[in-house]
Amino acid sequence: MKSRLNLKPGQKGTKKLVEQYGKALLYVRYRYDESRGVRLKTVEIVVEEKPWQPTVRIRDDDIVAVIVNFSEKAMQNRLKSVGGKWDPEVKLWFVPYGPIRGTELEERIHKDYFKRGQEL
Repeated sequence: MKSRLNLKPGQKGTKKLVEQYGKALLYVRYRYDESRGVRLKTVEIVVEEKPWQPTVRIRDDDIVAVIVNFSEKAMQNRLKSVGGKWDPEVKLWFVPYGPIRGTELEERIHKDYFKRGQEL
């Protein structure tokens, strides 16, 4: 079955369907079944809308901010050893994600500070 025509609401040929489905209408498609010799008109409608937040996939070369308390000297030294840099303005450590992936430091990543593939 081939789809030959995809119409958005408001285009010619969608008026009655816009009246029927309103803002829920996304597309009207005409599909052709050559083996049966028929044309099908289908609609794509929204049946549910919920809030959704996409997950951010972090790559090994991405720079992430890590929360480490001032008293945790061993953690600070560990971050330094893998190339981490302290930013005194935001009071966070910035480090490439790769060396901390799968460690307890991964759980300390600050979600609001993220730099895709940038230098420290």
